[in-house]
Amino acid sequence: MIKRKKKTFYLYFLIVAVLAVFFIIKKEVIFKQDLPQVFVPNIIYTNLEKPISVHIKDSKYPIKNVQIILRKDFNDKGIVIANEKIQNLSNITLQVALPKFEEKMKSFIMEISANNNNFWNFLTQNETKKQVAVIIDDASPKINVLSNSYQIEQGGAAAVVFSAQDANLDQVYIETNKERIFKATPYIKKGYYAAIIAWDAKDEEFRAYIVAKDKAGNASKERIRYYFLNHKYRVSNINLTDKFLDGKIENLAQEYAPKDNNFTRFEKFKFVNETLRNDNEILIHQITSEIPEAKLENFNINLFLPLKNAMKVGDFADHRYYSYNGQFVSDSYHMGIDLASVREAPIVSNNSGKVVFAQKNGIYGLNLIIYHGFGVYSLYGHCSSKNVDVGEELAKQSIIARTGTSGLALGDHLHFGVLVQGVETRPEQWQDRKWIENNIYKILDDGKKIILGQK
Repeated sequence: MIKRKKKTFYLYFLIVAVLAVFFIIKKEVIFKQDLPQVFVPNIIYTNLEKPISVHIKDSKYPIKNVQIILRKDFNDKGIVIANEKIQNLSNITLQVALPKFEEKMKSFIMEISANNNNFWNFLTQNETKKQVAVIIDDASPKINVLSNSYQIEQGGAAAVVFSAQDANLDQVYIETNKERIFKATPYIKKGYYAAIIAWDAKDEEFRAYIVAKDKAGNASKERIRYYFLNHKYRVSNINLTDKFLDGKIENLAQEYAPKDNNFTRFEKFKFVNETLRNDNEILIHQITSEIPEAKLENFNINLFLPLKNAMKVGDFADHRYYSYNGQFVSDSYHMGIDLASVREAPIVSNNSGKVVFAQKNGIYGLNLIIYHGFGVYSLYGHCSSKNVDVGEELAKQSIIARTGTSGLALGDHLHFGVLVQGVETRPEQWQDRKWIENNIYKILDDGKKIILGQK
């Protein structure tokens, strides 16, 4: 009888033990994901000026408690800087203010612990822990302008070479007074940058600043000292004719305006001249804002002379006011030059490059855009045909298309433009060898010599 009881006891004990092990193993598999999740980078850079955001989320249960400890190293007991009791929240973000230590510290360890109200976790530790390395950096990046163009003209471009030094450097760019951002390209050696920037012809004032920020939030800003040259661009008053409104405008409105619209003749013109033009230019600016190269070593460019024996028939940045029988209707800026020679004349790309756009684009008609490096793009509009496709790498002197009347063009001509990081610039500058040498090549060369210690 006693032996039978012992057997029964051992069997009962064995069943309980197996069930317990099974439960624990199953719990580890099933309930492991039921612990809180801590969302914070593995490495945090801080200047101790701003709090650190710690995001904690639990997909099933309310969070019960969050504790944050700072340790000098793994052997340090540390100090508790947060011990929060949470009430019925499963998704929280804590703004953790870090203390200013008496001793100068360059780094420490932040340990975050969080647990939830999951009853089923009672057999194992109901807690998530994460350790984060915190790097203290209170020094701002150092900026030094090495060389820059002497002047920049309204509607024109200019170059700059500079250095930006910081152990934890994060962002380097150029910002204008209109909050336009230009990318700075790494140049020759680490810590050195170059850029071509542009002054939008429609802006009366221009200032440019180099901005450098590190991972801890420290920032420096240095103005580029250009001499500013305002330019008086042409203003044209154009009287709309019935032939133009009922011909070219009507055709473009039928192709691009919303279907079943009730636009009047003048509303169709406003749609084409304002809405459609704006959409077309947004697309152009998006395409030409990119700088794909990770580093700049050299930059060479020929004069842009796309049409042989051409005559200029339209000015850059011409502000055009349109009226009908003396009544103002709409206005726009002509952000390129118009060149004409003979009907369906061959268009040449004097520079090698990559075709990044080659299709119809509203008022620009059949529109080609070619990238030549360092943020410089050339644009060709109103073409009648094209010889290239997107993605093609072109050699110098390639015939890329032929002139035409596509888009908002009355007579056969080429609308030609040069853009720098999404900003239209005076094509005439890029057709002037002396200007290119003084404002681009010399700046890059002088900067290169300083970087290499040759000057």
